[in-house]
Amino acid sequence: MPGFLTTHVLDTARGAPAQGLKITLYRITGQSREKIAEKITNDDGRTDGPILPEAAFATGTYELVFAAGDYLRRLGIDAIAPLFLDDVPIRFGMSAQDHYHVPLLLSPYGYSTYRGS
Repeated sequence: MPGFLTTHVLDTARGAPAQGLKITLYRITGQSREKIAEKITNDDGRTDGPILPEAAFATGTYELVFAAGDYLRRLGIDAIAPLFLDDVPIRFGMSAQDHYHVPLLLSPYGYSTYRGS
């Protein structure tokens, strides 16, 4: 079975899904970075489909870039400029023909991620 990639974003400061947050996916090859997908989170903080579907899966290094700053500014968290977090990049490898789930737990002053299921 081919692999694929999903993600979602939870706003841990508000205890809610992060709606309307732009996520860009890049494939990394050496020093180059190729944009291969861009999605916006829905009301559940997820993308409406896999950010990298099965048909496009390839073993390699990838980077998800979460536009956290734009999201936080929309919430009115811009009293102190610049924001502590703006674009949040997460670089990771995918080697197995498996489902990869890379979520982001976000607050204005920190974030965490993990390989989910």
